[in-house]
Amino acid sequence: MNRCEVIIVNFNAGEFLTAAVESALRSRSVVHVYIVDNASTDGSLDFLPHGHDDRLTIINNTANLGFAAACNLGLMRTASENVLLLNPDCCVMEGAIDRLITALRSANHVGMVGPLLLNPDLSEQAGGRRMLPTPSLVLARLFGAARLHRLLPFRPPDFLLHKDPLPEGPAEVEAISGACMMVRGEMITDIGPLDEGYFLHGEDLDWCMRAWRRGWKVLFVPEAQVVHHKGVSSQTRPLTVEYYKHVGMVRFYRKLLGQARPRWFLALLAAGVWTRFGGIAALHLLSRGIERVRSICRLMV
Repeated sequence: MNRCEVIIVNFNAGEFLTAAVESALRSRSVVHVYIVDNASTDGSLDFLPHGHDDRLTIINNTANLGFAAACNLGLMRTASENVLLLNPDCCVMEGAIDRLITALRSANHVGMVGPLLLNPDLSEQAGGRRMLPTPSLVLARLFGAARLHRLLPFRPPDFLLHKDPLPEGPAEVEAISGACMMVRGEMITDIGPLDEGYFLHGEDLDWCMRAWRRGWKVLFVPEAQVVHHKGVSSQTRPLTVEYYKHVGMVRFYRKLLGQARPRWFLALLAAGVWTRFGGIAALHLLSRGIERVRSICRLMV
């Protein structure tokens, strides 16, 4: 039980993919790494060293199937009792995989564990440990309640927990990040694979929610550290990524609240989600227009 297999879904991650693979293969606990490539066009796979490690398998998709579907293709190939899902823009620090395995196997009811995700400057990254983003918590964050904590005698609730003090050891949380999560094979058998109805974003929260509802615990493991160069694959298509993120939000809330709230409430929630996307899209297009005008002006000088 002290071994694991790794699944990396790649889409145009460039040289970051090689760094992610090498950081995983440095661990003797890793018996195999599966790269599931979603029809990358940047030559990402060409950056991998020639004479691949015999622990490395590449699965080439002819189209971009999305994160969840590609992960599930990798899960179908794994036979290990421990499986690590790792983004191609992550670098696993020494000892992190062994610490994740230890935490995952610390009790029979632990279904998934996540590391301390770090930004490149080694500060804690938002999203590595969090609560499930219920509508009330999301609204509190959108209206800036979390930024008012210095003016209040208490800290307003927030679904992101990265500003809380680090626990001294593995701690139970409601959700971790799909950028790097280790899952127990028995849990996958119990709750099923990732929901392929999510193309990009939301599938990790969904999995955490389903695990929690089936009695599996989710742990945050601060002593396991992973550097995450967030957004490498999405830099050239930010609006597309935002679109799929909002599609995922609507799907997640329907699954989270569908049995407990009336249809009018879910419709109102969906309208709020798409209004938010409209605002983001308008700001994005406006900024692109301003930058284009500036470029033209520079050429005219």
